[in-house]
Amino acid sequence: MQVTYLMANNILDGLSVALLSVDHELRVRYVNQSAQALLDISAARSNGLAVAEIIGNGHELETIMYDALQSGQPYSGRKVTLKLPNAKSITVDFSLTPFNDEEWPHLLIEMHPLDRYLRIEGDETSREHHAVARQMVRGLAHEIKNPLGGIRGSAQLLARELESDDQREFTDIIIAETDRLTALVDNLLGPNNVAKPRPTNVHELLERVVRLIEIESQQQVTFTRDYDPSIPDMSMDPEMMVQVFLNIARNAMQSLADNPSPQIVINTRVDRNFTIGSTMHRMVTKVDVTDNGPGISDELKDHLFYPMITGRKDGTGLGLSLAQSLVNQHNGSIEFDSEPGRTCFSIIIPLELP
Repeated sequence: MQVTYLMANNILDGLSVALLSVDHELRVRYVNQSAQALLDISAARSNGLAVAEIIGNGHELETIMYDALQSGQPYSGRKVTLKLPNAKSITVDFSLTPFNDEEWPHLLIEMHPLDRYLRIEGDETSREHHAVARQMVRGLAHEIKNPLGGIRGSAQLLARELESDDQREFTDIIIAETDRLTALVDNLLGPNNVAKPRPTNVHELLERVVRLIEIESQQQVTFTRDYDPSIPDMSMDPEMMVQVFLNIARNAMQSLADNPSPQIVINTRVDRNFTIGSTMHRMVTKVDVTDNGPGISDELKDHLFYPMITGRKDGTGLGLSLAQSLVNQHNGSIEFDSEPGRTCFSIIIPLELP
């Protein structure tokens, strides 16, 4: 009997659909791993809690659940928005199936997150658009870079022929500006190095980034860490990933320039059965960088990861594009959710277990 129970648990935990079982008082008695990931709550913590305690608007669903329990009839709902205690919202299709366990009726709640399917479709589209845009930028950058070497060389030759320091000042300006443009073009072309992954502690990288941002902000930004200590060392290129975390954290810091109480929260978690592109990963590590800034304008959201796209007057528009390219080398992705007062960037990297 024990073997059968464990086997059933393993089967349910392996499903990508989120499953909850509640008793006749609508208290949680079981959640599978997909439901834990979807609702951001562990099985131990959720056991015995009322549904309304793990779903912010659960009171709105209680009437439907009680009706299903009393009538013994299943119920289904489409495109229902659930509010979670962590301030996030998810859109799901759900079904309620009553069943008897000993003398009291129970309810099996099955949830299919629509956000995931929309995200996967959007992620695929974004990757395609990003690849096309980057290819166009690379072609343009090469066309610009080729004559820059000739201009610089000509300016150096001209400088040797000039006798006046005042005149050589002009050639120095030409050389300095061509060097600046060359550096800009190199940034547009993106990283030339291939990732060299090795076992790396992601929290050590994040602490390194926090120290750098604290120095840059002159200790004006308050950092809150919420790390999952169970995350093992991950196979990643540490220098590349430091650049990723730094670019995103620096963007968050710069967005808080006019905030009287600037705050950045860094959160790490393991997520299960997560799809990146067209590949389902059994486990991924998710790093959330959340700030309390003004948010990202709607007109920028669809093009945020394209090169040269920025919401700041002094921005280059290369930081997020570079971060996306580096994360892609790790078969990962970057997502974001933004509204006034809260912007969260999520870096998702597959967690390869031995």
